[in-house]
Amino acid sequence: MTQILGPKGWAALVAASLTVVVLIPLLNLVVPQSSVFHLSDFHVSLVGKILCYAICALAMDLIWGYTGILSLGHGLFFALGGYAMGMYLMRQIGLEGNYKSALPDFMVFLNWKELPWHWLVSDSFVAQMLLVLAVPGLLAFVFGYFAFRSRIKGVYFSIITQALTYAAMLLFFRNETGFGGNNGFTDFKRILDIPLGSAGMRVTLCVLTGGVLIGFFLMARAIVASKYGRVLQAIRDAETRVMFTGYNPLAYKLSIWTLSAVMCGVAGALYVPQVGIINPGEMSPAASIEIAIWAAVGGRATLIGPIVGAFFVNGAKSWFTVAFPEYWLFFLGALFIAVTLFLPQGLIGLFRRKGRP
Repeated sequence: MTQILGPKGWAALVAASLTVVVLIPLLNLVVPQSSVFHLSDFHVSLVGKILCYAICALAMDLIWGYTGILSLGHGLFFALGGYAMGMYLMRQIGLEGNYKSALPDFMVFLNWKELPWHWLVSDSFVAQMLLVLAVPGLLAFVFGYFAFRSRIKGVYFSIITQALTYAAMLLFFRNETGFGGNNGFTDFKRILDIPLGSAGMRVTLCVLTGGVLIGFFLMARAIVASKYGRVLQAIRDAETRVMFTGYNPLAYKLSIWTLSAVMCGVAGALYVPQVGIINPGEMSPAASIEIAIWAAVGGRATLIGPIVGAFFVNGAKSWFTVAFPEYWLFFLGALFIAVTLFLPQGLIGLFRRKGRP
């Protein structure tokens, strides 16, 4: 493990861990609300949400920055993980819904008499968490197998992934599918019989998300530092030469692609209880494009760069949409163009002095 991170890297990781595990609970639960140092519940949820986005950006970096596969559909995997968690949270509402029924409110409104087959295990937390991993992973594996076997790459692959997520969004908008239609899932009450609205649960979810991000970062760092990671980078730089040396790019591309999708699914599952809603809008092509923008702005093929990019872009979005909401999209477009033209290594390139990521 000492080769995965240098001394400075471990110091930064420890500092980040202490910030998430110690500082956030301290500022929210211990520091009085009257103090200027108090971290409000809103900001705890905001940090937790951006941490989820950072996991997606890290997943994007593994396939785009290190393998050269640009996906414009990773929002689909994020949303699928969120829907798997949302189904469990909807069942946790129980008789506290507006219609006082064991069925979710939207099913009662649509005059459904029983749960559809894909909701049969939705009251089991363990089963739904397995689906958080299995559904995005299986879809990514099947799609990736046929796409990579057909040697689809470059802009063609990006367009197909965008078409896939758009088709899924249209499917989830339909009421007949049993996923709440355009309204999706909301009005969650509890998770594991613990109220979601409590300050302790909000902090717990934020800290848990930070811990998952750190775990994924260490896993990604180990991957890129291994022989497997070097083959991925070789595929990015010259896939044909990799084939001539006896390696099969299909297995490498398919495995990292599936892992990246699972990471996004986990991020979606952590996102939903903190934000309190999941709907087909999370599958929109724009949401997937934003994930790529976070990675590009922060710095591809750096691991830490996409995390920085996720925090920078979403922090700016949080401020812009309040102060100057009509200018946010203009700022985002200008930022992406400026980074592409003047900062090809992203924001992290401004701080790097020597050595490789």
